[in-house]
Amino acid sequence: MTGVIIRNTGSWYDVRTDDGQVFACKVKGNFRLRGIRSTNPVAVGDRVEFQPLSNSSREGGVSLSADRKGAYALITEIHDRSNYIIRRASNLSKQSHIIAANVDLACLIVTIAHPETSTTFIDRFLASAEAYRVPVSIIFNKVDLYDADELRYLEAIMSLYRLLGYSCHAVSAVTGEGVEELLCELRGKTSLFSGNSGVGKSTLLNCLIPDACARTAELSAAHDQGQHTTTFSEMYDLPALPTGEKGGGIIDTPGIRGFGTFDFEPEEVSHYFREIFQVGRDCRFGNCTHTHEPGCAVLDALQRHEIAESRYQSYLSMLSDKDEGKYRDRS
Repeated sequence: MTGVIIRNTGSWYDVRTDDGQVFACKVKGNFRLRGIRSTNPVAVGDRVEFQPLSNSSREGGVSLSADRKGAYALITEIHDRSNYIIRRASNLSKQSHIIAANVDLACLIVTIAHPETSTTFIDRFLASAEAYRVPVSIIFNKVDLYDADELRYLEAIMSLYRLLGYSCHAVSAVTGEGVEELLCELRGKTSLFSGNSGVGKSTLLNCLIPDACARTAELSAAHDQGQHTTTFSEMYDLPALPTGEKGGGIIDTPGIRGFGTFDFEPEEVSHYFREIFQVGRDCRFGNCTHTHEPGCAVLDALQRHEIAESRYQSYLSMLSDKDEGKYRDRS
């Protein structure tokens, strides 16, 4: 049978078939022997083949007489992915973690304050999405909380990313500001919601899909940081379109405090910064690292403020990711 992973709790995967049946599945043991260097070889959004089994069945060393109700199955094959979003696993520097697969749009939910999302985190996410051919929309949430200075900074940072060609939305999941415009972009697509803990992903999800009833929590008063209320990834259905077509889906994911890029060679990093890649074509040397070389068009553009200092610093940060043990779940 064939279906799509709609929920991942760590050890179980809920798979929905095209006719709406949902099976509680486990991964067949030999999946982890196929050279997939990932903490989760199967992710929400993956299209898979699976084999239904009776509750009392045992196969591949997996006991299915566990605490899950409903139909049981073993996932036996993953279909080829059109794309995916991946990051370095939090505590395993040589392994990756696949956030979601086969997405039409990755929505990076960020906040200017309460808590603050660093531009380094934003740029790392954007670079990873560029590498794996995933379009990104940056959603600036909690605009109802910002003071005058923060709103001016919001306008500046949105202008920066829009100039680079990224879609940006300023929204409030509490007041509903900007939500209808965002919904228009999400309709008919499978979209990923990702971002730091506390930026309001689940609150925004509940605003868009009231039936989702995703858990939310207040920020930590001591540190102005979010608490991990979403503990696993799950796909929620958007309301159907007026034409009767499916409205699309949103994959809600646990909050992450840092975004470690995975498997990028130093010479490739500039390819994933749109403006650096474009300007870098005019460098004197074809293998220019844009750090110290004479005739570097990127350094010249930086001096002329044609490349944002924050973007360049993010680029340098990613160049040094190959340093053993450098990255450990921080933004």
